[in-house]
Amino acid sequence: MCSAYAHELPRYGLKVGLTNYSAAYAVGLLVARRALGKLGLAEAYAGLEEATGEDFTVEPADGAPRPFAVLLDTGLKRTSTGSRVFGALKGALDGGLDIPHGDKRFVGYDADSKVRERRFFGLGVAERERKRDREVTTKNLERKNSLTLLLPSFLLSFLPFFSFQPPLQPITETGQ
Repeated sequence: MCSAYAHELPRYGLKVGLTNYSAAYAVGLLVARRALGKLGLAEAYAGLEEATGEDFTVEPADGAPRPFAVLLDTGLKRTSTGSRVFGALKGALDGGLDIPHGDKRFVGYDADSKVRERRFFGLGVAERERKRDREVTTKNLERKNSLTLLLPSFLLSFLPFFSFQPPLQPITETGQ
């Protein structure tokens, strides 16, 4: 019927961390919206307007067909509590699909909502990316400062030997 993959997520703005729990959630959300759009139920079952990480169940809409019911088949994937397959399940639920489930298998069920929030919304990934960006920026500034100290002496010592001017017209091959 339809499918969604994590490598499609950069088209929607998620460029890093395509193998974590929040990416699995986004893939589940994407496949739910595609399936409902294909069946013509996207307007009747819009899903959750704002993701909160809380349990959401689709209710039948008045004057519309029943919600599209789906069964989760994990295949050979191990279904331990907090597995990414349950992140995809949560995304599909929030996207408007009707899937029989129990919320005990979602990440952070036993703990407080902070754990659930960090995993669903990718806050840990965002923190790691910010830290990596700061480190890269610091390294680039250090490298730039060291180059600017070396660059003037380099130019002064070798500049008289190089006098290159680009040609005014593009060079073409004349032999036929």
